Amino acid sequence: MQPVNGIPTALHFRRVLGRFATGVVAITAIDPETGEACGLAANSFTSVSLDPPLVAFCVAYTSTSWPLVRKAPTLCVNVLAEHQQEVCAQLAAKGGDKFADLSWTASPGGSPVIDGALAWLDCTVEAEHPAGDHVIVVARVERLDAHADHGPLVFFRGAYGRFHA
Repeated sequence: MQPVNGIPTALHFRRVLGRFATGVVAITAIDPETGEACGLAANSFTSVSLDPPLVAFCVAYTSTSWPLVRKAPTLCVNVLAEHQQEVCAQLAAKGGDKFADLSWTASPGGSPVIDGALAWLDCTVEAEHPAGDHVIVVARVERLDAHADHGPLVFFRGAYGRFHA
């Protein structure tokens, strides 16, 4: 589908930007009201600053998981490995127990670190910026570590895949 009168349609915009490969992260926390693990999957994650250490990710305003994660004092960004496509699908699903049968341990900040993730970053929310139909979340990295030594889960042209350097 081509732009109409030079203005990109949502579908065309998505197809063009789909040619930019991204990694996939799981953003997790413990709901302070229920004590239950909560989380979501995202592919709009980036480093922002080294000093102070900041990262950013984008969440749709329609997300029902973000308000639960946002209530927590800390959250954990899990960088998903190539074999974790099912983890991504489970966290991206609407409703249900997103952590059913998911193995995880608590990060130093108390948020879920998903077993097998390539890396994790314990963060606190620094700022939120409205941006169209999403919110850009800037988070300060409090603690981080790398674990597994596999390839990353990659999202490209609307599909998941692998990358090996």
